[in-house]
Amino acid sequence: MKIIILGAGQVGSSVAANLASESNDITLVDINGRLLQNLQDRLDIRTVEGFASHPDVLAQAGAEDADMLIAVTSSDETNMIACRMAYSLFHTPTKVARIRSPAYLAYPELFSSTQILPIDMMISPEQLVTDYIKRLIDNPGTLQVLSFANGKVQLVAVRAYYDGLLVGHQLRELPKHIPGVETRVAAIFRHNKPIFPQGDTIINAGDEVFFIAAQKDIPKVMRQLRRLDNPYKRIMLGGGGTIGQHLAKVLENNYQVKIIESNPEQAKILSEYLNKSIVLLGDVANEELLLEENIEDTDIFCALTNDDEINILSAMLAKRLGAGKVMSLINRAAYVDLVESGVIDIAVSPQQATIDLLLTRIRRGDIVAAHSLRRGAAEALEAVAHGDPASSKVIGRAINEIKLPSGTAIGAIVRGDEVFMAHHDTVIQSEDHVILFLVDKRRIPEVERLFQVSFTFL
Repeated sequence: MKIIILGAGQVGSSVAANLASESNDITLVDINGRLLQNLQDRLDIRTVEGFASHPDVLAQAGAEDADMLIAVTSSDETNMIACRMAYSLFHTPTKVARIRSPAYLAYPELFSSTQILPIDMMISPEQLVTDYIKRLIDNPGTLQVLSFANGKVQLVAVRAYYDGLLVGHQLRELPKHIPGVETRVAAIFRHNKPIFPQGDTIINAGDEVFFIAAQKDIPKVMRQLRRLDNPYKRIMLGGGGTIGQHLAKVLENNYQVKIIESNPEQAKILSEYLNKSIVLLGDVANEELLLEENIEDTDIFCALTNDDEINILSAMLAKRLGAGKVMSLINRAAYVDLVESGVIDIAVSPQQATIDLLLTRIRRGDIVAAHSLRRGAAEALEAVAHGDPASSKVIGRAINEIKLPSGTAIGAIVRGDEVFMAHHDTVIQSEDHVILFLVDKRRIPEVERLFQVSFTFL
């Protein structure tokens, strides 16, 4: 696929790196020539220096025959104008724009008509991160929570602890420990390396276990893998920017929320915007302030400033002072694995959240949802089976008859409102939503072709 990315900041460069690794034809546009040169030396991509919304720059980037334009500059206005130029002058099929300002987001009708703004997909990394952190807070003890089939199915990652009932046991024993609940372990990461789960695979303490189940059964499965954390009550947010502000708003009705902000003007805005949250003016890495605010009684501390180093240090300090769990917002991909191997429980990447959303647009073969696991090391896909036995490679076939790529497994199937785990003799029917897992992303094109309908289907 030929893709033009406008903006070589943290989001644009991360998206370019991920998509280029999948053999897409990537062109990156930015006004910073030095930054582009560094990225071109590191990645197998083409770069164009210039203003992203200028027609001549878009033409030089190849907008005339591009399949997709992704506008993720730091300016909402530039992103919107670029999509308008791509639509009006170059007829680019798919246009994606990053929109951050609440002033625009408050009017969704702006993005519902090509006559106003011809944007096929609007992304707001800040809103994606807010939603993601809320899911983690609503599901204590989880490392990652992903939804499929409109929320009917969830994929959850947890770390197995020594007191987990399944630790030291084979996966085939799972039904004995959770009678009446259908679930499946989709992937296991041990010492940062993937293990393809088999019936005789034994779960070890410290394993990062990805399991899938109907949404209502998630707590029952978690009890078997680890001690179930008590629901969070007291939450402290370090940083009152866009993410901190929105997160406090969605949490304050169900949790006791304190938010620390160092900028007096922003702190005043927060105090007027929030109804129940306590707004504190101060430094998120101030030990005295954290102690005064009873950090040792805090269930979870979330470091959400725009500075990775401050987030890491404040989260480490909060953990040392007694916070139950700590979470840190990390923009630099190189930091994510580094910090999660230490005292920080969860590192949240805005770039990865954005990439997950874009993957759904890029994947072929009726892929309706795509999520990266372990920050891109593996992937989970939701594909819809269309056609009939004559035109489809999967419909009317039992799972053990389907030639799945190596390292690929079908975990669950959603048929209407019914959710059931996949077994070797399960037969896939037309319109089934099939949840797949791949430990090797290089196999994704093979899965896409598997779910494509042949020309004989009308």
